[in-house]
Parts: sequence; structure tokens; C-alpha cells
Amino acid sequence: MCTTCGCGSGQTRIEGEHEHTHVHADGTIHSHPPAHGHGEQGHDHAHPEHHHHGHEHLHSHGHVHADGTRHVHTHDHALGPDHDHLHEHAQDGPAHSHAAGLTAAQMVRIERDILGANDEIAGRNRRRFEDAGIFALNLVSSPGAGKTTLLVETIRALGAELPLAVIEGDQQTSFDAERIRATGCRAIQVNTGKGCHLDAAQIERALAPLAPADDSVLFIENVGNLVCPSAFDLGEAMKVVVLSVTEGEDKPLKYPDMFAASSVLLLNKVDLLPHVSFDVKRAIEYARRVRPGIEVLQVSATTGAGMAAWLDWVRAGAARARERRQHTVEALRRRIAELEAQAARSR
Repeated sequence: MCTTCGCGSGQTRIEGEHEHTHVHADGTIHSHPPAHGHGEQGHDHAHPEHHHHGHEHLHSHGHVHADGTRHVHTHDHALGPDHDHLHEHAQDGPAHSHAAGLTAAQMVRIERDILGANDEIAGRNRRRFEDAGIFALNLVSSPGAGKTTLLVETIRALGAELPLAVIEGDQQTSFDAERIRATGCRAIQVNTGKGCHLDAAQIERALAPLAPADDSVLFIENVGNLVCPSAFDLGEAMKVVVLSVTEGEDKPLKYPDMFAASSVLLLNKVDLLPHVSFDVKRAIEYARRVRPGIEVLQVSATTGAGMAAWLDWVRAGAARARERRQHTVEALRRRIAELEAQAARSR
């Protein structure tokens, strides 16, 4: 269960998992169903430790001031012997969910357990990426902001010079993964079922059939949602939030956790600015109020406007990841040489 919004878990399907899968050089995937009858439902359910009768309600009302700070206060309204109405306000991190049958303390404990387990797996993913020189990016946005189109055009521009791979996250369908594979790029679809975001365990599982190359760029397209993905570290180097000008310039203040967690803001569909009422200056101001110093790139994936700066940014990140890996390898070689020299002197 996601303790940010209370969405369900389970029914996760990772393309290629529990199947005899071959990923061809052109990015297409050929799979054989398993003989041992694995179903599509995952086994990642979270079960509360206690069961409560009566009606206890948990409400979260995060208040973000104009300067991006959050105000914290607690209310306790007794509505009768069997009806406690509790308001819990989180100072840091996403707001807790409204979950019947759980007290505030239980929700906090469950959230810590879930996020703690997620962070442990995210750490493994991050070490794997760093050891392989993989530049992993977590692309987040609301639905329809243009992430997939942006990825398609990015792959077409960079596919000849960098090894690329994509993990696609959606509740259902493999439409986006098919669009990515049509470019010749390797892609794996993760269907989250009842879940509203990707988590680190799903990424770890998807890496097995995807097998991204060393020194590659891995794009993770998260489920369209500006709330829950902010709380779940996937092991990525950075989160990139995509905001379309067809939305509202106030999104950074409405959904501050996501923008605070992101290192880059891609302001997409700027070709539509003459046709919409969107204040670019105000949107950037709001984003930097929540995340001072956030890098902002204005792009149009359909016309190509501003894409050169985005492509250069990806190239630079990939180069840094390769350099870090090379430094690590060289340091390891030096250490091995030192140990061999010490052993030789002791003989």
C-alpha cells in the first residue's frame, strides 16, 4: 500500500519477468510464457500489523507557504467513543493517507517500514548503476505532459552515439514501451496494476530482463502522477520533472514535494505558448521557490525547440557517470597493484 495516497499494491506485471525472454539487437522482445504457471500478480502487499474496529480517520492537510516552507499542526477531534477523527500533518516528506482502521502512529510506522525497505533496494540499484557507469534518470510528471514523446525524440537524436534503455511505468497497457521500441531502443514495460507509482523493487526486477549496457543512459518513465513518485527513490541519479505549458504555472506550489525532489524542470510544449495562458516567468519563480537552483530547460519535443540544450545535458550526465566509473576502476587497479607489491615484498 502506498501510504502517501492509500493506493493498492499487487497486480504488478513486469514484461519479460518469469518468461523466457530474448531482447533482440533492434530492441524488440520475444517472450515465451512460463511452463510453471506464474501469474501476473506480484507479492508486494503490505499488511498492517493491527486491526481496528470502529471508525478512525486519518487526514493530512499539508500547508505550504508562499516561500515554500510547510506549516505543521495537529488536531484531535473526538466524535464519539467509536469514531476518532485524527488529523496528522507531516513536516517532512509527503502527506500521509486517509486510511480507515489505522491510527496515526500505525500509519507512520507502516510508512517508515515501506519507505525504509524501498530505500534499501534503491541503494542497491544506485550502486549497480554507478558500478556500471549508467546514468539513470527518473522522469516524472502529471499525465499528458509529454514524457513519452520527449523520450522518443531524445532517443532518435542520441541513439546513434549513446547506448540507451528505457523502463516504462504505467498502470496498464504496453503502448508506451511499444512506442519506444519502435525507435530501435531497448525497453521494458512495468504495469503497476493498482499502484500509482514505480518503486525500487520494480526497477530492480525490470533490470534483469532489460540488462542495460555499461556506460549507458537509462530513462525511467514513471507513472503520470505529481504526488506519490516524489516519495520513492528508485536509485536514479536525478529526478527530472516535466511540466507542460498546457497545465498551470502554479503546479510547483500545488505539488511542492515533486518539484523539491527534482533536479531539473523541463518546461515542455513551449510551441503552444501563443495559444495558452501560461506565465513562464512565474512558473520558474514558483519552481525555484520550492527548489532553489533547480535547472530549467524550455523545450518542445514536437518542434525540436530547445531540445539541443536538453540533449547536451543528457550527454554531460552520461559523461560524468562514465568518468566516475573509470576513476573507480582505476582506483581499484591501483589498490590491487599495491597489495600485490606488498605481497611480493613480504616473500
